[in-house]
Amino acid sequence: MKAKHLTTLACCLLMGLMVMACGKQVKQVDNEALEEEFAHAPAWVLNGYEEGAISGVASAKIGKGGIQFARTEALARARDELARQVSVKVKSLVNNFVQQAGLGDDQMADAFSKQVTRQVTNETLSGSKQRDMWISPSSDIYVLVVMEAAAVKESVKQEMISSFQQESARWQEYQAKNGDEELDREIEKTFGGDK
Repeated sequence: MKAKHLTTLACCLLMGLMVMACGKQVKQVDNEALEEEFAHAPAWVLNGYEEGAISGVASAKIGKGGIQFARTEALARARDELARQVSVKVKSLVNNFVQQAGLGDDQMADAFSKQVTRQVTNETLSGSKQRDMWISPSSDIYVLVVMEAAAVKESVKQEMISSFQQESARWQEYQAKNGDEELDREIEKTFGGDK
């Protein structure tokens, strides 16, 4: 009986703490301060765009580790963003192409998609470069990291062809369906007018 009362008391205390924590007001965003913060920021800080490239923007606070530590952290975050972008686009491209070309069932397309996505992401990230850097008035460092879209397109094509060649039946079917031309169209649709 005593244990039951202690459990009830503990639950009540926990719920009370949760209500108090949830009851605190959320800090309001100061729009004027934000406008001041980014008034002189380069366009890429907010847009992350560069013609003919796939870009990622990330930031890190400059702290006790100094500017180089913050830059390294921001670069890693920007490359993570690039990896996510490339991964999503490649998965979509591979799935669409394999299904449209009739080169396998859903399970095979999924395995093929994972293999190609992993290879392309690893290969293209190694070619990514920091293109620009900006330090905000509040000591946040922003970096713009880019990969040339043409290099990503070529990597996707080569990896997909290489994967098709590993299975002779799939490779013959790919060739019979004018796979190169269709693959080029799909790649251009996916990465063509990319920001």
